[in-house]
Amino acid sequence: MLNRIADTVVKLPWLFIVLFIGVSGYFASWLPKAEIDPEVKNQLPDDFPARIDLDRIEKLFGGTDIVVTVLSADDVLAPETLKRARAISKQMERVKEFDKVISLFTLKEIKGEQGAMIVDPAVKRIPKSEKRREKLRADLKDNDLVFGSVVSKDFKHTAIVGFMNFKATDDTAVARLNQIIADNPGPEPIHVAGLPFLRTNLAVDIRGDMLKFLPGGIGVMLIFLFICFRQLRGVLLPAVVTVMAILLAMGLIPLLGWKIQLVMIILPVFLIAVANDYGIHVLARYQEDNQPGVDLPSQQLAHRGITELGAPVLATAVTTAAGVLCLLAHIIVPAKKMGILAAVGITYALAGSLLFIPAVLSVLPRAKPVLGKDDKGEQRLSALDRLLHKTAAAAVSYPRGILIGILIFVLAVASGIPRIVVDTNPANFYDPDSPVARGNDIVNYNLGGATSVSIVAEGDIKDPEVMKQIDKLEKHLEAHPNVDITASIAKIVREMNEVMNDGDEAFYKIPDTREAIAQYFLLYSMSGDPDDFDKLVDFPYKHAQVTARINDTGTIVSKEVVEYVEKYQQDNPGNPFTVVGGFAELLAELVREVVRGQILSLLLSLVLVGALVAILFRSIVAGVLAATPLALSMLLLFGLMGYLGIELNIPTAMLSSIMIGVGVDYTIHY
Repeated sequence: MLNRIADTVVKLPWLFIVLFIGVSGYFASWLPKAEIDPEVKNQLPDDFPARIDLDRIEKLFGGTDIVVTVLSADDVLAPETLKRARAISKQMERVKEFDKVISLFTLKEIKGEQGAMIVDPAVKRIPKSEKRREKLRADLKDNDLVFGSVVSKDFKHTAIVGFMNFKATDDTAVARLNQIIADNPGPEPIHVAGLPFLRTNLAVDIRGDMLKFLPGGIGVMLIFLFICFRQLRGVLLPAVVTVMAILLAMGLIPLLGWKIQLVMIILPVFLIAVANDYGIHVLARYQEDNQPGVDLPSQQLAHRGITELGAPVLATAVTTAAGVLCLLAHIIVPAKKMGILAAVGITYALAGSLLFIPAVLSVLPRAKPVLGKDDKGEQRLSALDRLLHKTAAAAVSYPRGILIGILIFVLAVASGIPRIVVDTNPANFYDPDSPVARGNDIVNYNLGGATSVSIVAEGDIKDPEVMKQIDKLEKHLEAHPNVDITASIAKIVREMNEVMNDGDEAFYKIPDTREAIAQYFLLYSMSGDPDDFDKLVDFPYKHAQVTARINDTGTIVSKEVVEYVEKYQQDNPGNPFTVVGGFAELLAELVREVVRGQILSLLLSLVLVGALVAILFRSIVAGVLAATPLALSMLLLFGLMGYLGIELNIPTAMLSSIMIGVGVDYTIHY
């Protein structure tokens, strides 16, 4: 079969050259249509419980995602600072991408006057004198709805929080917010935080990183190819096949209706590492056959490359593709897509190496031999060949010592595996001094955090027993060290009960009768806006939401808070809470699935690659020999990650797939 393929290639070289250029060009034409999708929840399947919970919460209460705009100053109650914050808040309220905006000017202060309930904005008017400013400062300190939430406790930061409409797109919302900030200039530094802002920056940076990585990776590859082959064709042909494979794999993303997600940023790097291998072997054979004194035409040299190396190159490609396809066992959606795209890219690179490269070699004039002969008429060895000869001599002279040394070294490094931190927090992809990370830190340390967990209660929300359960959970959440800000309808009811009893702190509790609670809601609607509660309770008063903002965007902390709530539910049977969700739960689930999926896909790929090699060579020993170096390499990689403090997240987890794809080739060729 390989002979027939080789005959066709050397007889019709231009057919294969034009075919590969045409196919690669077609897929390249799709690249401008590719879109970036940094959305966290899209990394999980539609039927995943955490995603279903989040969708349910958003249908009941609107979007849970928030964008936090922070103005910083020596004193944010200064008149000019408040005017700027008010202007930004009002303009954000007019942006349809935000369901709701909370700030000093939209959150309320509840007061009682002569038996009536008065509901005013926390900042009704901007103070013009120092006396009024200090009075406002004292009022804000007494307002649990505001203090520490939209104004920091040192009054150096104030936040305008926009709740995203769950149908809105991140880039549109952030673009409009940036325009609002630009339209309201001032001396105060402004920082923006929140997952929508983070995702928007990731989308831009992913595109930029891919444009940087691809030329850089190809440049490194070209340098090493030149060192190895010292011929222009030896440098360009493997590189061209690699670029073709990248164009096809990346062009396939928009063609299939997919979007580029975070994991896929390593796809070009993966193909640079793997796709040139097959062409390198074909060209190496060409140079070995093209020795001084050997009188063979280009067509015959190209023919020999296919017939002599077709079988081992095919074997390496099949095992590599099978290894990366094991990512299909991963529950993370982009990991599955990464496996498919990588396997397709490998297959195309294999075809290009066995068809395109020999076709080009057959139409080019025969190359000048790279290595001549020395004075004794023997073939002159390159520096690399001499190094390999010495390595081979050492390997066969001291096999036991080398094996023992390798095992001791790998086991020593592998002891770092328990130190690995699993964290899928996208904020950690940025340098601590970057604007994204700084804004995130300011919100986490001063304004309660930008990631939240939501707990939904079902039942008659006006029932005192249900309301007390909500109140109890909220107080339980406040006790967690990583929860600074909580919100619930119970807190509002407590506030109303106190002010309607002449400010007596003894009444800062849930009333004992349903009639009293219903009366408070009615009184509030007369002075305030009933929409103030739309993020806390639905209109029929059948569902209520308790939210807890987490002062750390790390998924480890999110996981701890979610487990803290789940334990509370277990310890308090008969409670009305039916859903625990939000992006905190989503991130917590990602942590579990990254670990579970990575272990499963790695074990599966090791077994599958070992089995394939055993079948190809009809030897169980060969299968074991193929799997052993891969297993040792994984232990080494994850041990180094533990000792170097490199987090195990979705992108770094994919590194092991690259290792399997590259590593198995070496064993097969040997």
